[in-house]
Amino acid sequence: MAVAFNGRRCVAACVLLAAAISAHASSSATPTNGAGGIYSCVDSTGKRLTSDRPIPECLDREQRVLNKDGSQKQTLPPRMNAAERAAAEERQRQKAQAEAAQKDAVRRDRNLMLRFPNEAVHNKAREAALDDLRHGIADSEKHLKELQEDRKPLLAETEFYKDKRLPIKLRSKLEANEAQQQAQKDIISQQQAEITRVNALYDAELARLKRLWAGEAPGTDVTPSSAH
Repeated sequence: MAVAFNGRRCVAACVLLAAAISAHASSSATPTNGAGGIYSCVDSTGKRLTSDRPIPECLDREQRVLNKDGSQKQTLPPRMNAAERAAAEERQRQKAQAEAAQKDAVRRDRNLMLRFPNEAVHNKAREAALDDLRHGIADSEKHLKELQEDRKPLLAETEFYKDKRLPIKLRSKLEANEAQQQAQKDIISQQQAEITRVNALYDAELARLKRLWAGEAPGTDVTPSSAH
């Protein structure tokens, strides 16, 4: 009788052990609903709700996600409609653009300081840029004077045709000379305007450099465009 009784106890123990193993395997394969935290919110009626998953009654409002000990794990923002989502995406785009612009500003400032470690180097670069333009103006002025000298005999020749129509050849030479003079005047005017523009760029650049040389952090202000 004792042997039979012990046998039944052994069978029962084996059954219980198998059930326990099966339950453990099942619980391991299927995560509990509470694994993600406890969701808590106050609905539109003022009632506080809690759940082990996002609360449908609070999809239009913020939900707190709590750890098992009651501490806050994260915040679940309200679910957005199409317009709100588009607005959020636009804000994100603008933020990304601002961050990229900031990085570019830092990079430009650092490059500026590397190229121009002091004011003497910057002034030398300015003079080099202006010298090219000044030489161009001098060449155009010289050419203009030559054209003016070329015009004098042509004008003298017109004296023979007072009150008469000028010959086509003479008239063509005068018109060509006038057009060439005007072209040189236009070039001089453009180069003078370019000198003004370059000086303005170097002035703005120097003002920025002085702040950087004084210790201002790169990227804290918009850097002027490079003049060269």
